[in-house]
Formats: sequence, structure tokens, C-alpha cells
Amino acid sequence: MIYLDHAATAPLPHAVAEEMYMVLREQYGNPSSQYRMGLEMKHRVASWRQTAASALDCPADRLFFTSCGTEGDNWAIRAALWQNRHSGRHIVTTAVEHSAVLECCKWLERDGYEVSYLTPDQQGNITAAQVLEAVRPDTALVTVMLVNNEIGAVYPVEGIAQGLVARNPKTLLHTDAVQGLTTFSARTLGADLISVSAHKIGGPKGIGALYAGPRVKNLRPLLPGGGQESGVRSGTEATAQIAGFAKAAELRMANLEKDQAHLRAIKDYAIQRLSEIPDLQFIHRDGAPHILAVSLPGWPSQNTVNDLSAQDICISAGSACHQGKPSHVIAALKLPKRTAAGVIRLSFGPETSEADIDACAAALRKHRETRLPML
Repeated sequence: MIYLDHAATAPLPHAVAEEMYMVLREQYGNPSSQYRMGLEMKHRVASWRQTAASALDCPADRLFFTSCGTEGDNWAIRAALWQNRHSGRHIVTTAVEHSAVLECCKWLERDGYEVSYLTPDQQGNITAAQVLEAVRPDTALVTVMLVNNEIGAVYPVEGIAQGLVARNPKTLLHTDAVQGLTTFSARTLGADLISVSAHKIGGPKGIGALYAGPRVKNLRPLLPGGGQESGVRSGTEATAQIAGFAKAAELRMANLEKDQAHLRAIKDYAIQRLSEIPDLQFIHRDGAPHILAVSLPGWPSQNTVNDLSAQDICISAGSACHQGKPSHVIAALKLPKRTAAGVIRLSFGPETSEADIDACAAALRKHRETRLPML
């Protein structure tokens, strides 16, 4: 199998699975229990939190474990609005955010909040000036993702954070950094709230984290209950998943420079090989080194995905979260109909090889030559 869908989820290394299995079988104590096994697990969770925090370059006591990126996004947005409840009910976001952000915003609109959805250009770019221009005196929150999960565009979160100081210092800034984990420093990025997910870096599904910076006062829980996670995120700690998160972060950080250089080289090679396919268009060539969005205009993306799947080549027609539905991200780019309908996403990992790219390029060329266009 050739796996080119790392933006959907990354393969789980054996070392991560072994770490999780050991916790499940041998270190299964509840960290809230007061006997020795429970206290040992409490210390282990603290150690794993420190390791995960190192991947964000943030203080461990400001990082709180969640079940996933979706929970982190929803928690961050609602906590920010609660803190600024006396400052205003206006939110600034983009039309190309992950559904976890956009659906939360839609719910909030029903509750009386006003949301400004910023549209990118046809390459998917959004500028800091564009975001800051939308900020008003009553803007409680700006939420802009760090890396777009469908096209790989990188958004200027640091520039937005710097601009907010002058534009409206009360406005809090959240970023969904799920696709950018290990590529930024929370200390310098400037976002007040950062949500991440472990399974994008080789950790297990079902575990993520939320960073809350020093400007976030009295972080309001999304899930009240027994008071775990320093009283802000209740629920018995998912110790095996947390251990897997920490191990995946440790592995990624140990090889970070090498892996990033490899991803950049693989993306450049993919651009070179795919450029040889007639009519193929690049939607966004720059941005994150692990995501490349292209289109075969006239060839519907789901047909292309199905054809390659039959050859054991895994690519995506967009975000896995859409489950085959039209992508709001591609719609926001306002591309010609035939181009938009043909968009596919290739996404790479540390183990992706040039041979994988060669096979994918050959399969796409054959698909174009043997399947009649339908649009």
C-alpha cells in the first residue's frame, strides 16, 4: 500500500503502540487514586505532559489534554468568549477553517453572536491585514487556523497576534494548529489558545491538547465534572492515549530537522512529477511541506480517489472529516467549476519516498488517459 494521506491521520509507530500497550496492561492505575499505583500514574501523566508541552514549546502547566482537536477548538472558542463576555459578541474567523471551528461558530450565531467569515484569494491565502481590518471594538475573539488541512496554506498567526496589540488588545486569539504541531513555538507564535491533536504526528486517535496562554484568565471548563486537569477538563485521564501522544511527540522532535527537510524535498519532487501530467493544476504549491492540493479538471475527485484506492494508493478528495461531501474550503476559493470538482489532496510523512510519488503520478496519468472526463 502507498499511503499519501498523512493529513487525515499518520501511521502509528511500533514504539508508540508498545508504550500504550504497557500502560494498558501494566500501568493501568487511575491518576486520581490515592494508593501507590494511582500516585505513580499521576507522576507519569505529569511527565508525559512535559514531553507533549516540549512539542509546542510551552509551559507544561498551561497545556491541558483533550479528546481531540475538535474538542480543543470548541473549548478554546467558548472559553475565550466567556472571558470576554463583557467586551463584545463579535467573532472573526475565515471561511476555510476546519469544520470544528465553523460549526461551533454557526451554533454561536444562533445564540446571538455575530461572526465575520473572511474569504481567501484563489490560492487560499489570507493576510494579517485582512484579519485585523475585520476586528472591531466589540470583537471578543479571532480564530484563524495555522495550517489549512485541505490545501496546506499557512496563515500569519504571529502577524495577527502582533497586530491585535494595537487594534484591540482585549481580543483573544485562537489558532487550530492541528496540522502544524511541532512546527511552531507557542512562546513566539503569540496565540492565546492553541489546539492540537496527536494522531497527526503518529500518536493515537482520541487524544489532543489545548494550550492556554497567560492572557487566558480562569480558563472556563467545557466539561464540568470531577475536576481533573487542574480543575478545567474533567474526566478520568486517558493514560494510554496520553502516553502515546508523548511518545509520538518525543519521536517527532528527535528527528524534526531531518523530517522537515525530507518533507520539503518530497513535496518539491511531487510538484516536479505531477507537472508532467497534462492539464493538471496546482491549487496551492507553497505552504506546509506535507500537503499538496492539485486538480484534474473534468475528472471528479471522488472517482480519482476510488480509482487510485483500487490500486492501493491512498489519497484524499479533501478533508477526511467531510466524508465525501463537497468541501467548503474549495468552494471558498471560487475556482472554475471543473477545476473545483477535480481537486485531490496528497499529504506526506517522514516515510514517504520518491517511489511512492512515482507510483501516484503514474496512476494519475493513467486515470486521466483511460477514464473519460465527466465534467
